[in-house]
Amino acid sequence: MTAAPLRVGNFSGFYGDRFSALREMLDGGEVDVLTGDYLAELTMLILARDRLKDPSAGYARTFLRQLEDTLGRAHDKGVRIVTNAGGLNPAGLADAIRELAGRLGVPVRVAHVEGDDLTARHPGSLAAHAYLGGFGIAACLRAGADVVVTGRVTDAALVTGPAAAHFGWKPTDHDRLAGAVVAGHVLECGAQATGGNYAFFAEGGATRPGFPLAELHEDGSSVITKHPGTGGLVDVGTVSAQLLYETAGARYAGPDATARLDTVRLTQAGPDRVRIDGVRGEAPPPDLKVGVNRLGGFRNEVVFVLTGLEIPSKAALVRNQMRAYFAESGARPAEVGWDLARTDRPDASTQETASALLRLVVRDPDPEKVGRALSGAAVELALSSYPGFHVLAPPGKGTPYGVFEAARVAQDAVEHVAVLPDGRRVPVPAAQDTAVLHPVPEPPLPEPLPPGPVRRAPLGLVAGARSGDKGGDANVGVWARTDDAWRWLAHELTVERFRKLIPEARTLPVTRHTLPNLRALNFVVEGILGAGVAAQARFDPQAKALGEWLRSRHADIPEVLL
Repeated sequence: MTAAPLRVGNFSGFYGDRFSALREMLDGGEVDVLTGDYLAELTMLILARDRLKDPSAGYARTFLRQLEDTLGRAHDKGVRIVTNAGGLNPAGLADAIRELAGRLGVPVRVAHVEGDDLTARHPGSLAAHAYLGGFGIAACLRAGADVVVTGRVTDAALVTGPAAAHFGWKPTDHDRLAGAVVAGHVLECGAQATGGNYAFFAEGGATRPGFPLAELHEDGSSVITKHPGTGGLVDVGTVSAQLLYETAGARYAGPDATARLDTVRLTQAGPDRVRIDGVRGEAPPPDLKVGVNRLGGFRNEVVFVLTGLEIPSKAALVRNQMRAYFAESGARPAEVGWDLARTDRPDASTQETASALLRLVVRDPDPEKVGRALSGAAVELALSSYPGFHVLAPPGKGTPYGVFEAARVAQDAVEHVAVLPDGRRVPVPAAQDTAVLHPVPEPPLPEPLPPGPVRRAPLGLVAGARSGDKGGDANVGVWARTDDAWRWLAHELTVERFRKLIPEARTLPVTRHTLPNLRALNFVVEGILGAGVAAQARFDPQAKALGEWLRSRHADIPEVLL
């Protein structure tokens, strides 16, 4: 007998997402499982610092507050909740939920997943956690859990776990698991799949997009949709954008299965309904990713405002003055970075639009070298530097910053454990069928468009983009909306062309991946984010808007596409 479809929704894409989303998803329509994703590379560092102050902390406290007025509603509707809000302390959050349930008089069964914490194996780290798969979640659900709390699992595991439990999938059901991985990746960032952060946002009523849900089927296919009457939209474009977010090439590896993104088929199956099928899966790799967060040192910054004429000369003056201070004091920080943003306009009608911003960022292991001495030196220039001297805000003490590193650990070296509602601890076996990842040959390109007249115009008129971070690297996914636009984009946007359009990438390794089924190219730029988001190495430390910058750059576009 074929199992009924499983309706899995999302109510959180990050720690700080819309507080009311859990209630909205419970009240907005039918759903079987609700998932909440709270963890990102930066979030793990934030939770680690919380734990330093209070050993009982380390989980997303927001989730507990969300449950205050929704736990009873979820229980009444028979909706199960699966979340990685446990962060660094899933057992602590599970206990807190039990206490809350007792106070509210709601008889829910709570389970949690352990084994991801490898901090002890990485001396000097604040937090080191393996990315676990979904079979620990599945064990908890099969044991009757109403709420399952995890620590660091892959984002997609929040969906593969419920799907494996519901359909009875085995670890060797690679195609089916890969289909759930793809659906999970679409859901994981909440409203990004329903028109949020969408390149063509004007088309989708993005004022308050609803949160997404997936109707999962036993064969691994799914339909991405949202509750009726909620804002935003679900179409092939919004789903394509999310599939390209924080991915790379044809193989999207995870601990449950490696999904072949080059096999994904997207079909508009009705208003706000996109069918995903055709996904092929492969055995997962023999090792797991480990996210390691360390304290990198201390940083400080000063933003000097330069107004009016001779902006470059004013910038040179203040640079020389600060350079002299470093030399005289002997307190030069280990890293000194300057960035001049030419936000000024000639003959400007407001003072703000007549001004440029000169940003000084310093880093050092010694907080004194980036602290008050530096701040004082910058402030002392107030009456002895360029005309119109002022800063955006008085600089203060140096603040600690983090560094993210990705490591690997063998799957069977991690003690993945499901702690069931009755307290039993059930080991979750590592995947036995694994495969080392190898590059997929680049597919053939489509036939180019025939020659014709072109017009100089922004790339974004014919292509969408979405970008994001993975440690110090960034990816920029670019997709075409029509077959003809794809024929042009596939030949036009080479690595060399990308580097010219994004000058910050000119000296960095850039890899292009081609995904014809999505009419998409995915570029990975190594090292553009330095040591990761917590180090704040650039103006946009998570590369969230790198894709929009690319879309704003001009190219010679065939007039037939405009």
